[in-house]
Amino acid sequence: MAEVTVVLVDDHPVVHDGVRAWLEHDPQRRIRLVAAADGVEVAWSGPGRTADVVLLDLNLHGTMAVPEVSRFAEAGRRVVVYSEHADDATVLAVMERGAYAFLTKQEARDHCVATILAAASDRPYVAPLAAGTMAADERPDRPALSDRERTALLLWFQSMSKAAVATRMGIAETTVRQYIQRARIKYANAGRPAATRTQLLARAIQDGLIRADEVTEYASRASRTP
Repeated sequence: MAEVTVVLVDDHPVVHDGVRAWLEHDPQRRIRLVAAADGVEVAWSGPGRTADVVLLDLNLHGTMAVPEVSRFAEAGRRVVVYSEHADDATVLAVMERGAYAFLTKQEARDHCVATILAAASDRPYVAPLAAGTMAADERPDRPALSDRERTALLLWFQSMSKAAVATRMGIAETTVRQYIQRARIKYANAGRPAATRTQLLARAIQDGLIRADEVTEYASRASRTP
């Protein structure tokens, strides 16, 4: 895997040092912090503008930066959010706005490297607290998926290409695309649109259609597939 670049947005300089230390403890040194500052502007200019992943503290100078998650997602940026604010409403709001993952600051030390690498590779990563929050979300507007739709989504969530999913399932790639699009339409009709893979994964976990540990299990298998 090529080196992954990260831009850090956090209003506490001591955290900048902590994140650098976490990344440097990765034995393979796969991640490089290219810029860090206390405002989101650092991610829109200089080396931060082209960083593979944005690591965003949700509370910046006393203001919750939830709208910035949407701004990054709409621009096609991969954003990983971490915060001490880990109530269910905040976690769900962040995931629904297109964040690749949500980490509590207590989880960040143990999950930071894995989450950044997953985001850079377009693979979903669900840390323990976010998984629990999404699984406990009890909304009445849960669309029903067929077994084949669920299987296609599960394989796709662990970062297999649509072509690879088609091969694994013994179906045409166009059928895989139809399964994924059908799931998106069902969520849109329920008033819960899911335009990105991350949003669709969050919805599926929230609704109990897929378990977070299933995504991890299939990802592990896929990594060994030639």
